[in-house]
Amino acid sequence: MTQWSKSSWRDKPRIQMPDYPDQDALNAVEAQLSRYPVLVFAGEARRLKAHLAEASRGDAFLLQGGDCAESFEQFSSDGIRDTFKVMLQMAMVLTYGAKVPVIKVGRMAGQFAKPRSAPTETVDGVELPSYRGDIINKLDFTPEARIPAPANMLQAYTQAAATLNLLRAFSTGGFADMSHVHSWTLGFTDSNEVEKYSQIATRIQDTIDFMAAAGITGDTTHEFSSVEFYTSHESLLLEYEEALTRLDSTSGKWLAGSGHMIWIGDRTRQPDGAHVEFARGVQNPIGLKCGPTMEVDDLKKLMATLNPENEAGRLTLIARFGAGSVGDHLPRLIKAVKQEGANVVWTCDAMHGNTIKSSSGYKTRPFDAVLREVREFFGVHAAEGTVPGGVHFEMTGQDVTECTGGVRAVSDEDLSDRYHTACDPRLNASQSLELAFLVAEELSSRRGQEAAKAAG
Repeated sequence: MTQWSKSSWRDKPRIQMPDYPDQDALNAVEAQLSRYPVLVFAGEARRLKAHLAEASRGDAFLLQGGDCAESFEQFSSDGIRDTFKVMLQMAMVLTYGAKVPVIKVGRMAGQFAKPRSAPTETVDGVELPSYRGDIINKLDFTPEARIPAPANMLQAYTQAAATLNLLRAFSTGGFADMSHVHSWTLGFTDSNEVEKYSQIATRIQDTIDFMAAAGITGDTTHEFSSVEFYTSHESLLLEYEEALTRLDSTSGKWLAGSGHMIWIGDRTRQPDGAHVEFARGVQNPIGLKCGPTMEVDDLKKLMATLNPENEAGRLTLIARFGAGSVGDHLPRLIKAVKQEGANVVWTCDAMHGNTIKSSSGYKTRPFDAVLREVREFFGVHAAEGTVPGGVHFEMTGQDVTECTGGVRAVSDEDLSDRYHTACDPRLNASQSLELAFLVAEELSSRRGQEAAKAAG
């Protein structure tokens, strides 16, 4: 391979990135960011990689979730708290179903940029550049708002730093105590609509009560009162990524200091492209979105480029095909991975392939389609004898109405009530937790099948 540097991506074809009209302003912002402290530390990224290696073997399970695109305007401590809280609830339910540790990775503290299907959009006959996330331009449909502004990177950094500060406090300050987390889950299962989940919730409570009787509580055991929580985002805006990339003095390797895990999107995964070039040189765990157009030869090239040493936990393949299409695409990619003997974590993004336009005109995702894709993902891995290592959702702790369905039965007509997303529709707190119970059932069923095989 050619020599890598943190700026070598600039010599490669670039797509889905803005052209800044004021080059001097861009240079000044990049120089300023390059002097700022990194947001995450190399030791944290290495620890996440070790956990993901466990997930690749089925000894852990990855839960990755959070905002479609973080917003400057909607930023608040309550929003961070509520999403963190729901992810802890989901993780507890999944831990019970999988009987292995759940790795908690938020789409937080960096998920500011979004790829778009078209460079422009037209409203009432007026055509303007597409909104690409708050780190690049503004959502307002005006010519001024849609001009890429380098200074937005500084605001994104400040918001990411504040988010990480609060997440670290929540993770270790008692908010994540297991008994508290389960009390939130019980609030969800109290309603008649979700009575079918109450048995699992009751068993979790029995387990917590048993451990408390044995003297194992948050007061006596550190692991019961704190959690490890990591951050991730799509590394789309490479000027921002490069400015926060530093050489780790401990390992002598480069670290993308913007987040613990970064991923390459389905639109920017060209083997000879700028985004792959950047990601191949940093030591962080790397995610790779794999959609229906992923060719086997490209996947093999990408695995060799992004993980040349075949390091377990380094590369996570995020499958996103759409309900009804998983069986058409996932088996051929699994076979390619087997042929290469590649170490990967397989995870399911059941959101991006299931976006539709509702009859009321809103972009939405039917809960039933999300659930169906998850079940198809597990079914293919069971048939192939491979490990379903995790799930990846766009979700929020807020009571939004953006995805239809679920036990609270959000309808097309309800979408206008609380539709707050700047880009793609997210699962709300209730839908997220319901999905966790359903995934837990899949994991528990898988454990039962494996036990039966071992006994037989």
